[in-house]
Amino acid sequence: MHQATLDLLARRRSVKPDKLVEPGPGPDQLQQILKIATRVPDHKKLSPWRFVVFSGDARASFGKVIAAACQAEEKEPPSEFRLQTERNRFSRAPVVVAVVSRIVPKPGAPEWEQVLSAGAACYNLCLAANASGFATNWLTEWIAYSPAIRTALGLAENERVAGFIYMGTKSEEPEERERPDLSKIVTHWQG
Repeated sequence: MHQATLDLLARRRSVKPDKLVEPGPGPDQLQQILKIATRVPDHKKLSPWRFVVFSGDARASFGKVIAAACQAEEKEPPSEFRLQTERNRFSRAPVVVAVVSRIVPKPGAPEWEQVLSAGAACYNLCLAANASGFATNWLTEWIAYSPAIRTALGLAENERVAGFIYMGTKSEEPEERERPDLSKIVTHWQG
């Protein structure tokens, strides 16, 4: 057994995006993290996911897109405070990666398996970043479902956002949360 790997998995925690500070992964580290993210079950080798990276000034630039989407899509005009919050959404962490799930029509590769593969890519992205010494948070929030954001990301009809993975260095330790009681969620087939 690789005790270090088990220890990492046993203590892994999400960290709120506003608790993620510099440094984030540099270009070479990010490349390795993304490469590891692709090492997930992928029936028929379809790569039913892709990544959109936001770092540096691109975070603030996309923040303007998010604020415009908020203004256009909210039923009531949003306050200036809300718009500023949306402008700063991706600036909460040094790096944000959008994981886009895409369904590739292929006999023998059910849509559900492709969606699960995209979810596994999200989690592998988190684990690779965690193993590299960074903290993460996998979120969707309203922007994952926004028509304007779909357009801005260039999503095709067969694509949707599986999550936004925020990455950086944690500014403080997150509180531990209660985990499920295995006796309530595990059964053993008796036949």
